[in-house]
Order: sequence, then C-alpha cells, then structure tokens
Amino acid sequence: MTTECSADLFGFAPVAGRAVVASFDGGAITSDAGGLLLGAADRAVKLTERLAACFDDERRRYLIEHEVMTLVGQRVFGIALGYEDLNDHDELRHDPVMAVLAGKLTARRADCAALAGKSTLNRLELSRLKPSRYHKISHNPIAIKRLLVELFLEAHRRAPREIILDLDATDDPVHGTQEGRFFHGYYDCYCYLPLYIFCGRHLLAARLRPANKGAAAGAVAEVARIVRHIRERWPKTRIVVRGDSGFAGDALMAWCEAHGVDFVLGLQQNTRLIAAIASELARAETKSRRTGKPARYFTEFTWTTRRRWSRERRVVAKAEFTGGEANPRFVVTSLRRYQCGPKYLYEKLYCARGDMENRIKECQLDLFADRTSTATMHANQLRLWFASMAYVLLCALRRIGLPHTRLADASCGTIRLKLLKIGALVRISVRRIKFAMASSCPMAEVWGDAAVRLLAAARARASPT
Repeated sequence: MTTECSADLFGFAPVAGRAVVASFDGGAITSDAGGLLLGAADRAVKLTERLAACFDDERRRYLIEHEVMTLVGQRVFGIALGYEDLNDHDELRHDPVMAVLAGKLTARRADCAALAGKSTLNRLELSRLKPSRYHKISHNPIAIKRLLVELFLEAHRRAPREIILDLDATDDPVHGTQEGRFFHGYYDCYCYLPLYIFCGRHLLAARLRPANKGAAAGAVAEVARIVRHIRERWPKTRIVVRGDSGFAGDALMAWCEAHGVDFVLGLQQNTRLIAAIASELARAETKSRRTGKPARYFTEFTWTTRRRWSRERRVVAKAEFTGGEANPRFVVTSLRRYQCGPKYLYEKLYCARGDMENRIKECQLDLFADRTSTATMHANQLRLWFASMAYVLLCALRRIGLPHTRLADASCGTIRLKLLKIGALVRISVRRIKFAMASSCPMAEVWGDAAVRLLAAARARASPT
C-alpha cells in the first residue's frame, strides 16, 4: 500500500522486520546499459553511418540541432532496444545510454535535449524521395537496398562456394486506411504483403508491397539486383534460389536458367501431378496400413504446365501416406540428379527453407517490422528498412560478439532480454561516463566476452589497411 509520508513512495510487505519501499528518485539510472554492445557492433560494421549517408539533408545547417546521423542512430538503436514507437523517444531523448550510442551528450541550445523527440524523428520517417519545401530530408531507396547486400558481403571473410537465397512473402496487417492496403483472402485481413530475401540469417531485401499482388510480384527484379551485386564481388560463387510454390512461376525460373542461377521451388499439386505418382502413393498407402506408421517414397520426372511454362523441368515428388490419408508434395528444380537425389533434395535442401520463417518472426515480432501505420507506402517502406537495419545490427552483434557462447544461436529477442536489458547506475564526471551494471547479472561473463570481441573488431575496422 502507499505510505502516508509521500505520494511518490510506495510501501510493500516488510521483510525481516524492515520496511520495503520503492520510488522513482534514483537519479541517473538506465535499464538499457547492455545496449553499449550495440554501439560497439555499430562501430564494427559502420551501419548507422552508412545508412545516414543514404539520406540527403537540405535543412539550413546553422539551424539544425539534430543531424541526420543522430536521428538515424536513434531510430535504429531504439528499435533494437525494444522501443518501436516514436512516442518512446520523448523520454529516451534524456536516456544516458541513448546519448552515448548517438555520440551526443549535450545540445547547443539550453532549452533542447541532446537527442531528438518524436516530432523530429517523425520528419525523418516522412522523408520523401526528393526534398520539397516542407520536407527537407530525403532518402535514396536504391542506396538503402544496396547497403543491405553490402553488409551481407562484408560479413564473410572469403567468398563461399555456394549460397542459397530464400524468398518468402508474409502478411503485415494494417488497421487504418494506409495507402496500398488491400484485403487478402488467405490471411483474412487488410494487410501489406512484404517480400523478404534471406541468406541464412542475413537479410538481403525487405520490400513492402500491396496485398493485391501475388507472392512472386517483384521477385525477379529483386533477385536480379541481388545476384548482380553479389557476382560483382563473388563471380565464382554458385547461387541457388529457394522458395515455396508461390514463386514457382515461369518468369523467375526462366530468369534463373538464363543467368546461371539454380532454383528449388515448391510446386502446387494438381490432378496431373498426383496422377504421375499414383503408383508411389499406392505403395506408400500399402506400407503405411501394414506397419501402422507413416510411409513415404520419392520419385522424379520431367513435367510442364499446359500453357504457362516455357519448357519442361525436373520435378521431385514425395509420395507420402500419413494419418490415414495421402500427403503428396512436389518441388521443381534446375538441379540435376547427379547433383542432388530426390530424397536429399526434398528433405535436406527444400525443407530447410522453413528456418526462414524464424527469421521473419524475428523481424516482425522482435524488431517490429510490422509497425507500418503511417499513411503512405514510402514512409511505411522506410519504417520497414529501419526495422531491417536493427535486425542486421543485432545479427552483427551475435556474429561478431557471441560465437562459441550460449547465445551464439539466440534470437534477437533473447539477445535483447539477456544482454541489453541490464540495469545500471550512471555516474558522469568530467573525464568519463561509467555505467555501474548490476553485480548479480547472470550474463556478465558473456557480456564481457562480447564487449571484448566487438571492440577488437571496431579497432580493426578503424585501423588503416
């Protein structure tokens, strides 16, 4: 119950004969002290600096309090720390961790905080493709998309022998009258239908699209752009495109065949395909009913549609009988049998694309990529990119700072909870800023190891080659 002495002092059940009270008068204390690792990761890959270079600022410099790089850093660091809304920054602008991450402790004007509030950050998110009288900040979408691929390439010390580009579309529900929203029958809601392209954990593209188009809309252009960029650096790397049946259109497959890119794509079943594996399905049913367990057989054949495909292609089929019914599945691929047998191709190569669902969940649930509530598609696409950059930053923290630790394969949400959300008392003096973190932090050793690795990577990047 609340004590009588102060409305700001809260009393709780006594312990060992001592009163237990709480209040919000601790002074300079932060709950995000672990976020210092984000700053070290950012210096190791130069993410916010390079992202800020994708913006053009035509404001009068002598009137500017908050530079674009400060605004970009605030937004990306804020999302990574779990603050998805711009409203949060009206308080975060006074947070010592955010000030250190942004590299700005004081403002030029006495009546202004060191960092920007929601109104100024909103102007950044509403930036146009070209500056105007009322929108002095503009952004370059081509440069932002290219930066995602550059960060992926730099994450590898040497060119890999083979990479797999995973394509997938997902729903992004909207709850207003945003530009480009449509009702999607499969998801049963008004939404956007963003296209994601990953290579393992690395995010290479996040394209916001209206929901009145198919899953493969714009996929050829995105794949062509990414492949061209990768081959500029890695000309000998073999590239495989992988996706579900929504991407098994002739346009994407024909482009891959014409440009030396392999593909493994799900294929929607139909009566002709099922008829082609009738004998295998019968065998699977016989075996399943005899053993009482699921049974599956694999086969392959060349196949084409009656009108839409331009040529015959290899199809791998899984003839399965489980749960008392047939469960056939089909995959179309450019890989030859000597490169990949039917069973391995389906079970090991194609089914592995399911891990991409976890990456999308990280982006949307942990990094708030589905907070597309502004009025225009351009602004919502920029929000999606800010969330994507926060994901890339956390991936850099995990890749550089956490290998061989218990968090080496942790999700972004777990990394935030275990390593970033650490309470600390902040002591600011003339010579230093000290964050005295909780002595009982269970992740202190992991945090320290990560800090050492990230700082070493940052120093290595800063040193002349």
